[in-house]
Amino acid sequence: MRKLVFGLVYTALLTGANAALAAGPDILSMRAGDMKKLMVHETPQATSDAAFILADDEETGSLSDYRGKYLLVNFWATWCAPCRKEMPQLNALQKEFGGDYFEVLTIATGRNSPAGITKFFEEAGIDSLPRHQDPKQALASQMGVFGLPITVLIDPEGREIARLRGDAEWDSDSAKEIVKALIASQTEE
Repeated sequence: MRKLVFGLVYTALLTGANAALAAGPDILSMRAGDMKKLMVHETPQATSDAAFILADDEETGSLSDYRGKYLLVNFWATWCAPCRKEMPQLNALQKEFGGDYFEVLTIATGRNSPAGITKFFEEAGIDSLPRHQDPKQALASQMGVFGLPITVLIDPEGREIARLRGDAEWDSDSAKEIVKALIASQTEE
């Protein structure tokens, strides 16, 4: 009986996931290696519109400023070793795919000095990512970001469609295939 119930629940989840993915690219099937940690949501989820500080500025922005394109939002910190490890890969992803349909958005959350962020970016050769900050963790807490790094994939309507906890190889073939599929879905519309 237990196996039957498990089987029915599993089948229902797969059916629901496949129906939800029919509305957009099937990124679930593209996950390999580290990208298997990318948890694709059955249905898109609302995101926060909490303000964060724009790089080198006293002005603020929000995720809604980026509507109309897919976003890969990476929450990180200068003191986080896995965050520092994946930052050059995120930089490469932005260089290759960033534009009208896709953007990598990096947001340093918690205590990170602007000088420390700048120094790390210079030392690591990060030249294509923003140095945005969420010092009071308003956006991070409203987005359920507990622990770093956390990367959230957001659709052009501003809804979260997937989330990856921990670091990943963002320059992997799997990551690139996912981004290509997202961009292709935008250019077909």
